[in-house]
Amino acid sequence: MFRGVNAINLDQKGRMALPTRYRDSVQERCSGQLIATIDTEERCLLLYPLPEWLEIERKIEALPSFNKAARRVQRLLIGHATDVDMDKNGRLVLPPVLRNYAGLDKEIMLVGQGKKFEIWSESHWNEKRDAWLEEENLGDEQLPEDMMSLSL
Repeated sequence: MFRGVNAINLDQKGRMALPTRYRDSVQERCSGQLIATIDTEERCLLLYPLPEWLEIERKIEALPSFNKAARRVQRLLIGHATDVDMDKNGRLVLPPVLRNYAGLDKEIMLVGQGKKFEIWSESHWNEKRDAWLEEENLGDEQLPEDMMSLSL
């Protein structure tokens, strides 16, 4: 389970060091084999352990290719999916095309999302987080029914 927000520096070669607290879990789950792809709704990247990604990829590939929305998702998610293997020092190299898409420079944020991570530029993450915090209550009708009984 990946959770938490982590400020990380990206070096000039596009390498990021995975925080130490996640390294053993990543090694156990997928032998350091990860897949990075773009998020189709936000300018950030998604980082999956290989087994999690293979399950998602299988579902995406099964979508009807003549459906315009499904084809868009196939092209964007699978088309940008890139193997990024963790080295013995816990570092990953993010390809330039993915870094450019997400606007990643030196300061980035790694955001745990359960089975995956999101990778954001720090400035974009801060802007979006602040906007989400300022949003008015969305109303009960927009929350999934399963969320209605959740108590925090």
